[in-house]
Amino acid sequence: MTATEPLFADGWYARAAHLASPNCNERPAGLPVSLALIHSISLPPGEYGGEAITRLFTNQLDWDAHPYYQGIRGLQVSAHFLIRRDGELLQFVSCEQRAWHAGASQFEGRSNCNDFAIGIELEGLEGLSFEAPQYRTLVQLLHDLAGAYPIAHVVGHEHVAPGRKSDPGAGFEWALLAQGLGWPARCFPEGLVLSGESGG
Repeated sequence: MTATEPLFADGWYARAAHLASPNCNERPAGLPVSLALIHSISLPPGEYGGEAITRLFTNQLDWDAHPYYQGIRGLQVSAHFLIRRDGELLQFVSCEQRAWHAGASQFEGRSNCNDFAIGIELEGLEGLSFEAPQYRTLVQLLHDLAGAYPIAHVVGHEHVAPGRKSDPGAGFEWALLAQGLGWPARCFPEGLVLSGESGG
């Protein structure tokens, strides 16, 4: 990007590679984008690299390519962003639109988190650790998102769909993210970040 290029144009982030997904629709009118929702994904589970995730999000996955895919055959999902293990950032849906990532979910008394959330997938297996380049990319992305949208909280899929989802899981370092962003503890899942760790 150039010095004069805006970071976001129609919801598309200049620092990401763009692969448009058909799995999206319009957000409800007048509802601010106030939540960043962190997920983890690997296809097949525990295997990294390759094109399976991008093919899933763009409805091009070969369901017969791996036995695991039979259990998700026909699934139509997307996220706004995917952060690879090496920190590479891909965008599939404009931030102005509603990506299909949260499913049945609730945050602070509001259901249907897809309506007001930005979905960010980290390439990884729930419960296991993530790579330093992923945190660096995530910090930059969240910083820039907060400059363009009224992002007030960052939580995991497990926090908006407890009992149904468990990602990104125990291997995700919330304190490290908070330290990188410098945001107050109230912006993160309750009890996972100490006030002193996040600068207030």
